[in-house]
Amino acid sequence: QVQLVESGGGLVQPGGSLRLSCAASGSIGNIYVMGWYRQAPGKQREFIATITGGGGTNYADSVKGRFTISRDNAKNTVYLQMNSLKPEDTAVYYCNAHVRAIGTMRIDESWGQGTQVTVSS
Repeated sequence: QVQLVESGGGLVQPGGSLRLSCAASGSIGNIYVMGWYRQAPGKQREFIATITGGGGTNYADSVKGRFTISRDNAKNTVYLQMNSLKPEDTAVYYCNAHVRAIGTMRIDESWGQGTQVTVSS
């Protein structure tokens, strides 16, 4: 089994910055695409950004130029640097990873428990 644990959420003023981290642990054979999603109250979960094992990135239009996704493959960790935060960025942020566990060829999708980000003055 593979577990994802997020950290770094909190309360920040508009225009401020936060850095989220998500560490994967468990019987990890290989981690493929990792990503971040978010869900605001009363809304569906939405895509924010993904990053491949080779460092290729993809972003939602709403965060392009403000958010940066990165990863440390040696630490099995993905990061989300969030700058110029807006009140509409308020949501629970979830980490996502496609992982092949040791001893299997199957690739499973794993989710973290989520971390709250609140942007408010």
